[in-house]
Amino acid sequence: MILDAFSLKGKNALVTGSRTGLGAAMAIGLGEAGANVIVHGSKRDGIEDVCEKIRATGVKAVACIADLADPRSPQRLIETTVGELGSIDILINNAGIIRRQPAIDHSAENWNDVLQINLNAVFQLSQLAARHMLAQGRGKIINIASVLSFQGGILVPGYAAAKGAIAQLTKALANEWASKGINVNAIAPGYMVTDVTAALRADETRNRQILDRIPAGRWGAPADLAGAAVYLASSASDYVHGTLLVVDGGWLAR
Repeated sequence: MILDAFSLKGKNALVTGSRTGLGAAMAIGLGEAGANVIVHGSKRDGIEDVCEKIRATGVKAVACIADLADPRSPQRLIETTVGELGSIDILINNAGIIRRQPAIDHSAENWNDVLQINLNAVFQLSQLAARHMLAQGRGKIINIASVLSFQGGILVPGYAAAKGAIAQLTKALANEWASKGINVNAIAPGYMVTDVTAALRADETRNRQILDRIPAGRWGAPADLAGAAVYLASSASDYVHGTLLVVDGGWLAR
């Protein structure tokens, strides 16, 4: 049965940045599909609420607090996942930050902070997870890219650079690991209702400009990513490698 191919029963997942927003929705979606999940956040506020929603589906959920600005955190996250769940079958690299500042004034601190969390940590986590996945002969790595993997954006040079790099990193890792049983793909969300976009949605002019361009006529909801995440984490996508699955309400088609 085709629906069986979407089941994640018995799989173990780490979703970074899953305390709130897109990460929380994807973590809950994986749980609903049968996966046990490590719920990660840089602080504790709200993280147990997500864990409880996942546990309510009958699977295991474990909270893990780690700041990905610290280069030592990826190692601890992978060790926690394997230690608590027994393996790592699915990694969703969702954690990210954004710093808005004109390029002419964009500070080295802002640039380095964004690149560390949005790119460097993604590579570290992928590399560490892949060592386990290669040993077991299977695994799914899902990076969270952006429509700014295709476009330049405004006032976010560090974020655009990182998300452009995520698209290429996804392809590079897929090229190396596809023949070894690891699927590396990315989801590129469009304009979503999250804390990161609160300022844009509060700006009446910018909000209208964005909505006028989205064929779907609305901002995306975090739950809109859950199906894409489950698909790329499941055996239904076993022949999908190095792709960027755009979930943007039609933004890029405009």
